[in-house]
Amino acid sequence: MVDHPWGFLVLDKPAGPSSHACVGRVRRAYGLRRVGHGGTLDPAVTGVLPVALGSATRLLPYLEGDKSYRGVVQLGLATATDDLQGEVLERRPLPPLEVADLAACLERFRGRIEQVPPQVSAVHVDGQRAYQRVRQGETVALPPRPVHIHRLELLSWDPASGRLELEVTCSAGTYIRSLARDLGTLLGCGGTLASLRRTAALGFDLEQAVPLEALDRTPPPPLLEPLQALRHLPRQHLSPEQLSGWRCGRRLAAEPVDASAFREGQAVVIVAPDGNLAGMARATADGQLQPKLVLEAAG
Repeated sequence: MVDHPWGFLVLDKPAGPSSHACVGRVRRAYGLRRVGHGGTLDPAVTGVLPVALGSATRLLPYLEGDKSYRGVVQLGLATATDDLQGEVLERRPLPPLEVADLAACLERFRGRIEQVPPQVSAVHVDGQRAYQRVRQGETVALPPRPVHIHRLELLSWDPASGRLELEVTCSAGTYIRSLARDLGTLLGCGGTLASLRRTAALGFDLEQAVPLEALDRTPPPPLLEPLQALRHLPRQHLSPEQLSGWRCGRRLAAEPVDASAFREGQAVVIVAPDGNLAGMARATADGQLQPKLVLEAAG
């Protein structure tokens, strides 16, 4: 049977606690051990932290990967961590900059780009996290990685303080700290991330988020239904006759409304006759749906 309770909780993480600490709070509030989060936030970063409870942890790989942020970049400063928490490496005067100058520079970062992660990051280097090697006194050489910045907008610019505010929508694996650093490098004055708030992640946004203090209430906040988190994927409804076969792990014939909806390898949401989530499948080349996750499996 499916674990209860199960579903998703979206936290509006405050500055200070780690994502791991927030998951610990969720475990205690709901009395569950099986809890996981999607998309780690640094302790200083606030905003959307999606948390999966119970069997919903198995759905994390199927959620949307894109994320959105609002961040403030401090120009004229370079730090070891590419944010204000790190050691200051260099201070430089700002060149005279107008909004048009910044807009032209930002155009260089839109679309598919190569980005070098920050030295202090969770990227693996020879089996160890980069930040762990840095803490041991090493300087790590991280290769650039392809990322996709879908949207990058300048919200404000304050020449007096050298701070600008950005709105970013990007692919998973994009570092806004790296964006701040690289923007400063392009402008010739250095740049570092002053503050960051995630406004959307894995298909969830701030409108669905609850504050961390809400976990102290009795009962804790209600969970979001898993089907809400999977609305970006095509789905197929089971007939009552198909349900027992599905629970035994049998393939289904794909019956998309749009013949092109189920391409080979496509993840497909399987909905039970009662309207609840029955599991996840992958479309095959021969028009079948191969079970990948079966909830309430038989046997």
